[in-house]
Amino acid sequence: MEFITVHTTQNIGIDYEIGGLGERIVARIIDYAIFIPFLIVGAIMASGLSSTGLGIYFIALFAIFIFYDLLCEVFFNGQSFGKKVMKIRVISLDGRRPKFSQYLLRWLFRLVDFAITGSLGALIAAIATKNGQRIGDIVAGTALIKTHARTTQDNIIYAPTNDAYQPVFTQVTQLRDSDISLIHEVMENYYKTGNSVLVYNLADRIRAHLAISMPANMDSMKFLQTLLKDYSHISAHADIL
Repeated sequence: MEFITVHTTQNIGIDYEIGGLGERIVARIIDYAIFIPFLIVGAIMASGLSSTGLGIYFIALFAIFIFYDLLCEVFFNGQSFGKKVMKIRVISLDGRRPKFSQYLLRWLFRLVDFAITGSLGALIAAIATKNGQRIGDIVAGTALIKTHARTTQDNIIYAPTNDAYQPVFTQVTQLRDSDISLIHEVMENYYKTGNSVLVYNLADRIRAHLAISMPANMDSMKFLQTLLKDYSHISAHADIL
């Protein structure tokens, strides 16, 4: 099992499990399979359409096929339908969501990874590189990681609280959705690797940012869990209002 450490903008290192070759290959097969029904429809319509109409249909289908990966990754947060099924995703090595230019570079180098080298370029690069990157990933500064959690969601994400719940830290409203996502990821990483240093560091940063004095009987993990519970409660009731 191989991991890649990505440092977020808050300088917190998050460990992700690298997407395996088997998952990538199956994801690719699923993506290709999506187009089979459209090819069958085209063959069925061949007798009823003019050569011009049939030509337009297949040209449009080919264009969609060519740009499929780029469009999916841009609009679906680094995932094609096959990647989503296999729970893998493209991320940027700088800890941010990949920019369009990174997706574009990754897509352009498919010519080298797959077309020119007959997929050998992608296969050899993924095996040889530390982060399991194909050539397009190396150039774009991206990598494929697994998205499934190493623990149950109940350990990390709280269910909506009841109306009687009183938030402990109302300052949580100062946090952004990206901050809450980071808390989730750090806690997922803790349950996966047991690395408590990340928990302590993040808790210290958030306490300083929100100017919170943590109760004496509350440790860093409990502090982060309480923040998530408070955020969930406040957000839910704000939506109702």
